Amino acid sequence: MDKLKEIKQYADTLRLTQLRNKAESIIHQAQIDKPSYLEFVEQLLKNEVLQRQKNDYERRLKLAHLPLLHDLNQYDFNFENGVVKPQLKQLRELLWLEQNYNIILMGPSGTGKTYLTAGLVYQAIQNGYRAYFMTMEEIITVLKMKEITSSALGTYNRLLKAHLVAIDDIMLLPIKKNEAVSFFNLINHLYEQCSIIITTNKSPKQWAETLEDEVLATALLDRILYRCEVIKLSGNSYRMQNRKTIFGQVISE
Repeated sequence: MDKLKEIKQYADTLRLTQLRNKAESIIHQAQIDKPSYLEFVEQLLKNEVLQRQKNDYERRLKLAHLPLLHDLNQYDFNFENGVVKPQLKQLRELLWLEQNYNIILMGPSGTGKTYLTAGLVYQAIQNGYRAYFMTMEEIITVLKMKEITSSALGTYNRLLKAHLVAIDDIMLLPIKKNEAVSFFNLINHLYEQCSIIITTNKSPKQWAETLEDEVLATALLDRILYRCEVIKLSGNSYRMQNRKTIFGQVISE
């Protein structure tokens, strides 16, 4: 019993959580299977590595703040928005991410911009990348609050170390001059250090109107568009075509 307690203490010191938490069952199974010393040590280390990989994946997935719909395996190709299977397949392969390419998804509301973006962030997380999904409003809030709250500063620092940052609904609403400058500084830092996905219902030329600063808008676009694929989505709103009702059937007048 003392030996088991010591094993758990050593495992705790070395942060071998699987061995610390399951020492009894691991030893019991080894007594049944009678593996060689080499096989036993290999299995111990393998279990620890798999657990750490699982913990890391779950942590990255939680921090990504994905919307409810984010699995591109469920993508409805019956809904025509301009994206076809070969394009989506190529996007999901993430070669563009390895090359620090940016993506702009541009089109009317309801054409799948957010879903596609969240899906690509989810794909990146599954492939081991640090990826985050945020709205433009959330980004601006973090930039305003990072000098005030530790949580905002933590989020900001994570963005600086990201492989992929997705910004939903960029330039949807006007932003103040100081906020625009802070946003530019963030993009300037991320420039060629990570990939950025942007969704917008405005053309890049209309960004200057939202920023109310043509020089700043030009500098911002210069960094985003340098290595960038602009994907234009079209069609009617998927949400409106698949609108839910609280009634079991349509009630005629």
